[in-house]
Amino acid sequence: MCKIYMDNAATSRVSKAAMEVMIPCLEDIYGNPSSIHTFGQKANTVLENSRRGIAEIISAESSEIYFTSGGTESDNWAIRAGAYIGKQKGKCHIISSSFEHHAVLHTLNTLQEEGFEITLLDVHEDGIVKTEELLDAIREDTALVTIMYANNEIGTVQPIDEIGKICRENGVLFHTDAVQAVGHIPVNVKEDYIDMLSLSSHKFHGPKGVGVLYCKKGIALKTFIEGGAQERGKRGGTENVPAIAGMAAALKNAVANMQKNNEQITDMREKLIKSLLAIPRSRLNGNGKKRLPSIVNFCFEGIEGEALLLMLDINGICASSGSACTSGTLDPSHVLLALGLPHEIAHGSLRLSLSEYNTHEEVEYIIEILPKIVEKLRDMSPVWEKIVKGN
Repeated sequence: MCKIYMDNAATSRVSKAAMEVMIPCLEDIYGNPSSIHTFGQKANTVLENSRRGIAEIISAESSEIYFTSGGTESDNWAIRAGAYIGKQKGKCHIISSSFEHHAVLHTLNTLQEEGFEITLLDVHEDGIVKTEELLDAIREDTALVTIMYANNEIGTVQPIDEIGKICRENGVLFHTDAVQAVGHIPVNVKEDYIDMLSLSSHKFHGPKGVGVLYCKKGIALKTFIEGGAQERGKRGGTENVPAIAGMAAALKNAVANMQKNNEQITDMREKLIKSLLAIPRSRLNGNGKKRLPSIVNFCFEGIEGEALLLMLDINGICASSGSACTSGTLDPSHVLLALGLPHEIAHGSLRLSLSEYNTHEEVEYIIEILPKIVEKLRDMSPVWEKIVKGN
């Protein structure tokens, strides 16, 4: 059984702050927030207080916050809304990047089948979109730009304020998948010129199955789920009050402790990077500086990522090779391929994603055990033998 959990980009443990507000909602404040009786209004108060709390943290208004089932739904909703708003004006061109989460890319594929034209910007070797290339790609018929705030596999952070400003100056809606960013780095929708933003609770120590779509006032957001008047008539269905309250509490706690936690996490991250770079034929993926404090992504030539993960698991370390949403496929990460890595190198990837619950002792253990695992796997690999011989 794993003793060291370093897969926080996939999901994170629920914080005590979140648990403490969720339990009363499950035990006592269990009314339907749409009901007019006392039990319902108590639940509604929790719901709206949570909405206001989340809005304040990202510098939004509470009327601009819509609760969803998580980042995937929020991405789908935002992109479809932006696309159809543009279509009404004769604009059917959408710009994104080549290494977005599949919640974005698959939605864009569907829209392409419906007649929309999609442009995917290169992210280059360092995993950063170049703003001049975005500017060149914007056309008169561009309806929407959707570019993630921080990448979920390699952790690179995009120049969101510059991207947002370009979109605002050109009259193009801008959506960002900020699932990996919110709660980990400061996010301000006004300063970053963001029109729509997606976030997910379980990435910052809140419960799973709940998230937020921020939509700037004045944007004609389309109804996503028919059925009731919840979420101002835009998303039918009884709100999950305990999870929403837990999400708001987790986010408040994460932001309050952000600076302290990030200093600790960054120190551990840098120690990992320095040590893993000492392994022959290892590669840090993504820009070394413009990255989240928490994510380290490496490739090791001559080995398979799946074998590496299994060996780490046997040694008590939980990690991943990339997005948990694509863990059922043997194909190399589309994120790493977007950086220009060949398939044979992209196959040997490892993502370690830390949180404030990790310790320096755990990092030291990984630094001790990981090189030995890499060496053992290479000793068994005919691919590594060819690499060493220069074939």
